[in-house]
Amino acid sequence: YPVKVPMIDIHTVGAGGGSIAYIDRGGSLRVGPESAGADPGPICYGKGEKITVTDANLYLGRLVSEHFLGGNMNLDTGRLDKYFNEMADEIGLGPQELAEGILDVANTAMERAIRVISVERGFDPGNFTLFSFGGAGGMHAVFLARLLNIPKVFIPKNPGILSAIGMLMADIIKDYSQTIMSPVISKKELEKLFSPLEKKGMKDLAKEGISKADIVLEKYLDMRYQGQSYEIIVPLCEDYPEKFHKLHEKTYGYCNRDKKAEIVNLRLRAKGSPEKPVFSKSEKMEKEPCKSVFSDDKNVIFDGRKTKTKIVSRELLNPGNFIEGPAILVEYTSTIVVPPDTFLNVDEYGNLIISLK
Repeated sequence: YPVKVPMIDIHTVGAGGGSIAYIDRGGSLRVGPESAGADPGPICYGKGEKITVTDANLYLGRLVSEHFLGGNMNLDTGRLDKYFNEMADEIGLGPQELAEGILDVANTAMERAIRVISVERGFDPGNFTLFSFGGAGGMHAVFLARLLNIPKVFIPKNPGILSAIGMLMADIIKDYSQTIMSPVISKKELEKLFSPLEKKGMKDLAKEGISKADIVLEKYLDMRYQGQSYEIIVPLCEDYPEKFHKLHEKTYGYCNRDKKAEIVNLRLRAKGSPEKPVFSKSEKMEKEPCKSVFSDDKNVIFDGRKTKTKIVSRELLNPGNFIEGPAILVEYTSTIVVPPDTFLNVDEYGNLIISLK
C-alpha cells in the first residue's frame, strides 16, 4: 500500500570519494555505486586494492598529500602506479587519461543528479549558484558548474563539517497533514480547517522549549486536477487556484484552467527557531592576498596537460582576496580545486565564491 509521509527532498547518487572505478562487461569505464568505504578505503590510504575517485584526484595532483587532513594523514602516492597502469592497459588508455576519465564519469553521474532536481522540475541551473560542501565537494564543484552552465560556485567556511554545524543550528520542524478530498473552496474556509493542525503544532513546539514568538506556521495544499493520481504542493494564498495552475505549467509544461481542480491534503509545517550564533562580518576587504597564503607550486593535470598550479592555504586568506586559477586550496576539512579559466573571491564572511569565465 502506498503510504505518504513527509520526507526531506534529497536526490542521492553513488559518486563519492570512495566510489570504486571498474570496467564493466562491455568494456566501458564505470564508477560506483560500490564504495571502498573508510576500511579498506582508497588505495592511497594504504590498504585498499581498488581504484577510487580519491585515488584519481591524487594521481592527477588535485589532492596534496602533505596537506591532507591538515597534514595529519599522509597519502601513499607510490601505491597508485601499479593499479592505474594495470587498469589503463586493460581499457587501452594512458594512466593519466584513465584518471581523468574516472573523474569525468563521476562528474557526469553527479551532473545527472543535479539535472533531476533542477531541469526536470522546471528550473534553469544557469539562474542559480552551486553550493558545495563536504570534504570532496570542492574538488568537483567547478567542473559540475561548467557542465551545467552554472556561473558561480559557493563554498562555505569549514565545508567538511557543514552538516554537523547544520545539525546544531537547524530549526525544529514538525510536519502535519490532513486529508480532506475537497473541491476548491475559499481561503477563509481553509483557514478553519487548518486550525486544529495549528493548535497541535504550537503545542508540540512549546514542549520543545520554543517560545511562541519564535514559531512560524507555513500552510500548504496538495492539489491536482480531478482524475489525476499525483498532486502538487501549493502554498496557501488568496489566489491559490491560480497558483496551482502556474505551478502545474512550470512542472509539466501545461495547465488547464477549464478543468476542475481539487484539494487532497492540508499540510502544515510548524517551524521553531532556537537561538543561533551570529557570524562576524569583516568590514575590511583586501584584494591582494599576503605572500604567506601561497605555500608552493605543483604540476596538476587539467585536460590532459600538466599545468603549474598554486597551492593556497585557505585559513590564511582574508575577506576580499582574489585568486585566479589554476589553484588548489587546502584546509583541514577539505580540498578545493580552482581549475584554469576560473577565479576566486573571498566574501566578507570568509566564504569562497568561484566564478567561471
